[in-house]
Amino acid sequence: MTTTKTARTPAPPAAAVAADAHWAATRQKLANRARPTVALTICDNVDLRASLDTAKYNLRRITAAAEDRQDDITGPAAVARAEQDLAEAQAAFDEAAVVLRFRALPRLEFEALRKEHPATEEQAEDGHDINVEALAPELISRSSVDGMTVDDAREYLDTWSEAEANALFNAAWNIQETTRMDLGKG
Repeated sequence: MTTTKTARTPAPPAAAVAADAHWAATRQKLANRARPTVALTICDNVDLRASLDTAKYNLRRITAAAEDRQDDITGPAAVARAEQDLAEAQAAFDEAAVVLRFRALPRLEFEALRKEHPATEEQAEDGHDINVEALAPELISRSSVDGMTVDDAREYLDTWSEAEANALFNAAWNIQETTRMDLGKG
């Protein structure tokens, strides 16, 4: 009679299993990360913007006063009215505003886009490594969550005020350089 031995593989150390389970969960979290997104809010109605700013200021002022005079029974009602005023001002502002959203491109796509638009000789002499005029509409369009076309972006860059055109470009550019991590001491 022959005896067959079943080979048993030794169990991995418990610490290795725990570390692996941790890494698997960490990898899953990393895989599920969304790229950074930013919103650029445009509201041409200066009265609505001023009303919103005033409502925010009044709420801060009334809340601080109510906290200073906690024995005053009118404080909570005044805070509630200020909160309501702020909610109404915010709703009116939101109704009139246009929100443009931009999402960071994958790094390799962003690098390729930059390489597609090298600086002109004159720009390179001034220390630039990209041609912002050529890159801007492409970057704005590609990073737009809302589907802005290159032609739309070019039109806005060409016709808006310099400050507004810069804000549009900077929203698309700065989100590419946004970091959401900290380097801790471990």
